[in-house]
Amino acid sequence: MNLRDLEYLIALQEVKHFRKAAEKCFVSQPTLSGQISKLEEELGLLLIERTSRKVIFTHAGEDIAAKARQILMEVKGLKDIAKNYQAPLSGPLHMGLIPTVAPYVLPKIVPQIREQFPDLELFLYEEQTSELLKKLDEGELDCLVLALLPDMERFGRIDLYREPLLLALPKSHQWRDRERVAIDDLKGHRVLMLEDGHCLREQAMGYCFAAGAKEDTSFKATSLETLRHMVAADCGITLLPELAVPQAQNDHHELCYKRFVEPQPGRTISLMYRMHSVRRPCFNELGKLIQNQIHF
Repeated sequence: MNLRDLEYLIALQEVKHFRKAAEKCFVSQPTLSGQISKLEEELGLLLIERTSRKVIFTHAGEDIAAKARQILMEVKGLKDIAKNYQAPLSGPLHMGLIPTVAPYVLPKIVPQIREQFPDLELFLYEEQTSELLKKLDEGELDCLVLALLPDMERFGRIDLYREPLLLALPKSHQWRDRERVAIDDLKGHRVLMLEDGHCLREQAMGYCFAAGAKEDTSFKATSLETLRHMVAADCGITLLPELAVPQAQNDHHELCYKRFVEPQPGRTISLMYRMHSVRRPCFNELGKLIQNQIHF
């Protein structure tokens, strides 16, 4: 038994398909299939039911795969400890970001990371919150930059900044001449929202529902840019995080953006990591760098 065999087993559990698992592991299908059979023989257990249509893991196979994942994470932890003692700010770092943060934060921080930490190999992944947290749990990612939610207490975190949410209006809207808008003014209005899965959706809906506003269910956007264009087309109003708002208002002359009166709705953006990660010194430095680059 070797670690590579365990990687094959985990890949097969994830995709439930021999060819796809082999492609994921960069080996031939016969190699992967043979090593899985060898692992079954060594353990004296049937791990997988093989049919012509699909791969079904036995109960034993599920338990063994779960343990294999844990073993590989421990091995990765050993390597991380060694790297951390050798050079905390060097080597590969896999960072995940949510779609409502990545396009607006990465251009501000990536050049600075490359300049200040030239030995750090940064790998970036943009996905929705639930998928990022799953990959952080499973050791595929080292840290995340995302909006803080109540169910994240099991992770370590560094709070980076609090980002206000602004109201985006078409230029023809009755509030276009107001300096600020009260959140309670949204009562009775319909607000455009992102589709399910975006944490910003839940946060914006929380503020809007508390104010008595309703979601416009006729349309759900896949991105902030889609929301922006819908508002520009006079299809409704929405809430956008401040970093997504152009500094020069004439960049989007069909829109106007209004701040809310205090207390302004907003979200906390945090750097998340596994609670006992040995790369905490690296995360501390990254956190400081991001905090220094983001200003409101």
